Amino acid sequence: MNPTDTIAAVATAVAPGQGGIAVIRLSGPDAEAIGRAVVVCPGRQDWNSHRILYGHVLDAGRSRRLDEVLLLLMRGPRSFTGEDVVEIHCHGGVIAVQQVLERVLAQPGVRRALPGEFSQRAVLNGRLDLTQAEAISELVAARSRRAADLAMAGLDGGIQQRITALRERLLDQLTELEARVDFEEDLPPLDGEALLLELQTVRQELLALVADGERSDSVRSGLRVALVGRPNVGKSSLLNRLSRRERAIVTELPGTTRDLLESEIVLDGVPITLLDTAGIRATQDVVEQMGIARSEQALATADLVLLIIDGSIGWTPADAALLARIPVGVPRLIVANKADLQQGPCQEPAEVSVSALHGDGEEQLIQALLGACGAADTGGMLLALNERQRDLAAAAAAALARSREVAEQQLPWDFWTIDLRDAIRALGEITGEELTEAVLDRVFSRFCIGK
Repeated sequence: MNPTDTIAAVATAVAPGQGGIAVIRLSGPDAEAIGRAVVVCPGRQDWNSHRILYGHVLDAGRSRRLDEVLLLLMRGPRSFTGEDVVEIHCHGGVIAVQQVLERVLAQPGVRRALPGEFSQRAVLNGRLDLTQAEAISELVAARSRRAADLAMAGLDGGIQQRITALRERLLDQLTELEARVDFEEDLPPLDGEALLLELQTVRQELLALVADGERSDSVRSGLRVALVGRPNVGKSSLLNRLSRRERAIVTELPGTTRDLLESEIVLDGVPITLLDTAGIRATQDVVEQMGIARSEQALATADLVLLIIDGSIGWTPADAALLARIPVGVPRLIVANKADLQQGPCQEPAEVSVSALHGDGEEQLIQALLGACGAADTGGMLLALNERQRDLAAAAAAALARSREVAEQQLPWDFWTIDLRDAIRALGEITGEELTEAVLDRVFSRFCIGK
């Protein structure tokens, strides 16, 4: 990436027949000149910063209008990247966007932006810190309001402030240690127990952030929950109940579901993909056999398997056989459906009793489902580190844990500084205060083009 290039890319989603408008973003020293060359603005319109202009994009021969557009000019440093930025707002869809982008890229001095290059320039130019740039990507990818709230907390600087505060506490301790290494005879003795206590307190706070981040994965990326059971136990009815719509065909005939059906829902802020599987049984029907094979594949990749049994009949040898087919290590929850027909209490080993027809027990099922996946109690979470940030926070915590060994061995102060510097370096890499080319490549290569 050459930071002196002018770059361009579509900054909005593009799909046939979708979206009233699309935005093409340019950033760099030639952004304004390219905007003037591509967009013809009639009348006397002032090209002032942070003003919207009206015009048309013409073809290369300037004889045919390709689109009617609005142009927004933002001169640096008052822009997203800190550079001169031009946004061309054209009509959405595919063809109009493609034609306008082609006219932009045909101009001298401009190239197509690489994934995440706009956000990377914002970080390099001091407009964002690294955690804020990552939060933008997470906000765009959010699949629930809860995920969007967590992303906004990062975008508002919450993660940066928390990590920076912890890092400064460690820097204070490092300063005291280095002073003792160089001038111990001229300074009062350092309280080793108080130092160790402070380092371990910071370590515990880091571990708490790591744990919260791990719990937030379900909010960010969602869960895959497979519904399995004998034919006609009500898997499709339960999917329709949770989805609030008739996603699956429901009849009294066994074997109605012959393929893997998916339904996207959100439960207590957690995005969930429900997989309604074909009833697993012995059959000579070739199509049904294919559906059963896909059902078994879904079991291996699911975050949770709901084994649905017929509560009006109770536990059967066929249910036990299905339970045995769930891969080892995959969480499972046994649900007795048809509670409205059930006589007496839910039969063992069912853990939840529901009625897909009337909704009885639905809330208990939701809480049990989230609890089995480790996704319960995420509502009070204020900050959530992503995987990269968690790895670095865990590395910092591990470095601080080693300080206890140094203390127990009563080693000199300069030995304490080694692990302390490692922890400080890891925390600086979270926020971008310890920036390297490898860090930038690892973070922004996962971004979409246009971010």
